[in-house]
Amino acid sequence: MKNVINYNISHLWKYSCIIIVISIIFVSCQDNDLELKQNFPFEIKIMPVPGQIKENETVEIRMSLETASNFSDTKYTIRYFQYEGTGKLRHYSDAPYIPNDIYVLSQKEFRLYYTSESAESHKFSIWINDSFGNERKVDFEFDIK
Repeated sequence: MKNVINYNISHLWKYSCIIIVISIIFVSCQDNDLELKQNFPFEIKIMPVPGQIKENETVEIRMSLETASNFSDTKYTIRYFQYEGTGKLRHYSDAPYIPNDIYVLSQKEFRLYYTSESAESHKFSIWINDSFGNERKVDFEFDIK
C-alpha cells in the first residue's frame, strides 16, 4: 500500500512539473510582435577637400554614409546653410540647392560641388538626416586663394 501511495505521489509530482514547464513556455510566447531593429545611426565619411578657393572655382566634396547595417527602407535627406561668403552647392549636375531646403539623397555615396561666387572666405554647414531622426552636421570652411 505504501508503494502505491509513493507511486501516485511521484506521478503527481512529475505531471505537475510538466504542466508548470508547459505553462511557462506558453506564457513567454504570448507576445506576437517581433521586434526588429530598424534604427541604425550613421556616420559621414568625407574625402579631403582643399582649404582654399578663389572666385568662380568649383570644389568637389565626396561623401559617403556608413551604417552598422543596411536597412533598405532608410531614407536620407540633405540640407545646407551658408553663413559666410556667397556660393552654390549642388549634387552632380542638378540645380543648385537652396539654403535650408530639404533634398532627398538617392544614394549613400555621392558628390557635391561647391562653386564660389565671391572673393571672400566661405563657411557653410551640411546636415544629413535619416528617416529615423538621426542627424549629422558637417562644417566646411574655404579661405581665399
